[in-house]
Amino acid sequence: MKLFYNEIFKTYRKWRTYIGFLAIGILIPLMQVAMKLEGDIFMQRLTMGLQRDFFFVGNLFNGWFVTNLMMNILWFHVPFLISLVAGDILAGEATAGTFRILLIRPVSRTRIFLSKYAATLFYTWTLVFFLGILSVGLGLFLFGSGAFLVLNANPYGSGEPFSQIARGILILPASQAWWRFIIAFVLATIAMWTVASLAMMFSALVENAIGPIIGTMAVIFGLFAIGKLPVSFFKAMEPYLFTSYFDVWTKAFDDPISFSEVARYSLALCGFSIGFTACAWGIFARKDIVS
Repeated sequence: MKLFYNEIFKTYRKWRTYIGFLAIGILIPLMQVAMKLEGDIFMQRLTMGLQRDFFFVGNLFNGWFVTNLMMNILWFHVPFLISLVAGDILAGEATAGTFRILLIRPVSRTRIFLSKYAATLFYTWTLVFFLGILSVGLGLFLFGSGAFLVLNANPYGSGEPFSQIARGILILPASQAWWRFIIAFVLATIAMWTVASLAMMFSALVENAIGPIIGTMAVIFGLFAIGKLPVSFFKAMEPYLFTSYFDVWTKAFDDPISFSEVARYSLALCGFSIGFTACAWGIFARKDIVS
């Protein structure tokens, strides 16, 4: 545990650790205040096509709706914020030339690696937790509570992964919103742990933190692009791309929730995380430390 506490202290002592918190702390309030000022216009444009068939009653433009919207908007940016720290966790030691000092201690490389990995997972959790607390808390403060309007929801609550099922709208009672968001942020944390594991694998390969950050984002964006191409060859690859499971958190807003599908997505992400971490450990354990 002492090694873990030391890594936590080292991680949160670096200024780049707070870039993610600062970015979220600025973007969330800025976007939510903008929505507060022009919420009526925004909601009207968003539901323009639905108003011909549905009559909306009550405060649907509330904190739950806005938080879900924030998650959809920002979730492609959070991996970059995580890679800033995860990509530096090993490469940063090489850049600073502190690996030799670190490894002369009577502690195995495996324990050192595991403590750094645990610190990376902890940082990832705190960043997602901060995003959740800020977006939900500020959203409810500015917009109030009410029934939770879910756009582009799965109206069937289940289905095979990657199937092109029809999506629709869903209105959930406010009493269900809070625990569904807890599940959503837990699942989002699992997805982001996969990103952290990938960044750490790249961090073990090089001696400069810029490479792991660029490499992680290049892989993620590349796999997202492959997954979206309407080509049968790439569609066949989709179940084997870890980015195909990133939207696991959206399953928390299906009604009913398909827990078997949630488990399948989560296990797939955990499997990728274990694979990336095993590769990172193998590289680090055999790494020739020259500085």
